[in-house]
Amino acid sequence: MTKDQKNEVIELLKGKFSQYNNFYVTDTESLTVAQVVKLRRACFDKQVEMKVAKNTLIKKALESLDGEKYAGVYDSLHKVTALMFSENPKDPALIITSFRKATHGERPELKAAFINGDVYTGDNSLKALTQIKTKNELIGEVIGLLQSPAKRVLAALLHNAEKKAEAVPAE
Repeated sequence: MTKDQKNEVIELLKGKFSQYNNFYVTDTESLTVAQVVKLRRACFDKQVEMKVAKNTLIKKALESLDGEKYAGVYDSLHKVTALMFSENPKDPALIITSFRKATHGERPELKAAFINGDVYTGDNSLKALTQIKTKNELIGEVIGLLQSPAKRVLAALLHNAEKKAEAVPAE
């Protein structure tokens, strides 16, 4: 790979890291070509971008953006690395989990995840990442909680109005 090609890859990666607040660093080393194609298709279906790059180029791209911010990810940059970029922090974790179930395997392995500024390291974080609430899910829960007391008040008022209507003698 020439220096120009390396710089091109670094710039492409910098663009992706700037574009997305969430990315996963996975190990796809022992996957067959057919499995990688399946994984890419699953990513495409969920609007998750998957990129494979050399670890040194990934590290250079991250360091040039903000070395301290991404410091927790550097230790996971070894072996074969595939990056998964997503707007939804949960989708890559769900893809990895369902892919493992379908293939009865342990790959791809989660090396690290960068979610809205927080770094999760190790494959043992995968289960927790599948349970992360998305922004829309959190907004829905808050709206539900805010509506709940109002519904109870309206139900009580309606119930009282019905009781009063029953108590009024018909003429």
